[in-house]
Amino acid sequence: MALFDTVNIIGSTIYFVFAVLLAWLSRIPRTPAGAGCWALAIFSGMCARLSLLLLPADYSSAAIEFIYTSFIMLEKCFLLIGALQFFNLRRYTYPYLIFIACGFLWILFSWRSDIDRVIFSMGIGLFNAAALWLLAAICYQKRYSLNRPILLLTATACSLLALHWLSYPVLRFIDFWLAPGFLIGTLLVLFEYLCLTSIVLLQFQKRLVEAEHHALELAYHDPLTGLNNQRYMNTLFEQALILALRPHQLLALFYIDLDNFKPINDTAGHHMGDEVLKTIAQRLLTSTRSTDICARIGGDEFVVIATQLENETQIQQIAHKLLHQCCLPLTIAQQQFQLGASIGISIYPRQGENLHQLLKQADQAMYQVKKNGKSGFLVFDAGMDI
Repeated sequence: MALFDTVNIIGSTIYFVFAVLLAWLSRIPRTPAGAGCWALAIFSGMCARLSLLLLPADYSSAAIEFIYTSFIMLEKCFLLIGALQFFNLRRYTYPYLIFIACGFLWILFSWRSDIDRVIFSMGIGLFNAAALWLLAAICYQKRYSLNRPILLLTATACSLLALHWLSYPVLRFIDFWLAPGFLIGTLLVLFEYLCLTSIVLLQFQKRLVEAEHHALELAYHDPLTGLNNQRYMNTLFEQALILALRPHQLLALFYIDLDNFKPINDTAGHHMGDEVLKTIAQRLLTSTRSTDICARIGGDEFVVIATQLENETQIQQIAHKLLHQCCLPLTIAQQQFQLGASIGISIYPRQGENLHQLLKQADQAMYQVKKNGKSGFLVFDAGMDI
């Protein structure tokens, strides 16, 4: 029995470490609820092992086994509930609790009726195997939701442990197999909970990556329209200059200010105004190429930077296309709106050698368009009257 006690002491100690680790992880904000249940599960497994070590010697072997199996039932209860919570399958919680209740009723019935211990052990083995195969099925079904290799390893660990539980009657009633059997079970349980802990940690990693991506989206993109914002436009402009410096190619900046937008906000409300801006942004995006830059820099102000242009005729064609898209009628929530656009244009390097200069010159050209009656475009000229 010395080897059997040693196996249980080592197993209980490692179970305790996993219980503390999972409990600590569950206290971190926004941790999936399943981590706390898995901490309770491994803690119940530890209590089951300790019951084999610490119960008084005058207890009958049947009483010790009933206590041990009760803790094991409790472990499977928390184990599966944790999985259902972690993978957002809470709708299956009540059917599973009925399944758990049947397991406890089997223990209680066996205790009261003094049923044959071999039959009792077979029932316990089948119950635990069924619970573990259910967990294996959940992990296999969800293998693409987080990390496929880890979830497949978890499903494998649960399946192997389920097969091991089918040998429980042999383990309990063949003395030479008791210590090796519990040692194998301990190793499989550790493998199982190592995988479950890895799943929790991978969920943290996924959350951090998503948070970083979201932060970058907020830093470089306009939250309303999804277009680049002015900060990101400054970064992209340096890359655009590389293309503009190629022989016989031009870069043009189009400063677009929507006409007749303010009345929409005043009469239809800001929500409707936001929908109009999103529609215009999508139109501008579909009217530009992948090498161009499309950004929103203010309330109803947009900038398009067109690269790799061959001549000024091409600049005029792009301006016509952008103006046409802004002037097309919009129908939103069964309401129709008619906008226009004043577009000022500056060309690199004729009207500026950096983004600040180009924006300033295009802005002046845009105001000249508004002064001349709106809904048109104009290339900046140093002699224009602003």
